Amino acid sequence: MTAAAGPLTVLIGDDEPIIREVLREVLEAEPDLSVVAEAADADEAIALAVLHAPAVAILDVRMPGGGGARAAREIRRRCPGTRIMAFSAHADARSMSEMRDAGVSAYLLKGLPNAALVAAVRHLAAP
Repeated sequence: MTAAAGPLTVLIGDDEPIIREVLREVLEAEPDLSVVAEAADADEAIALAVLHAPAVAILDVRMPGGGGARAAREIRRRCPGTRIMAFSAHADARSMSEMRDAGVSAYLLKGLPNAALVAAVRHLAAP
């Protein structure tokens, strides 16, 4: 990414305020990443994605309002340029399959090293 292109924009969707706060801190510590919005449920994530058209949306699998899969489907439909990453504490096959079917490009488990999260965001946003 060139400096003229500006930072990669990210939307965080998770019902846990502490998760949103930590993700924001990790991502905004990077000079090429900018968190443009935070959502506590699926409806808010969809609305904020439409408003901000982020490069990447990070969605919790089991958030209120129909979950991450519903949010992912709607964001993909309304913001086709936004890449979507699932970020979950749940590694069960059903959750992973549901998110994959909703168009999620990456599925990361909470607790992974910060560097892996940052690398995944950059990878998703790459042309």
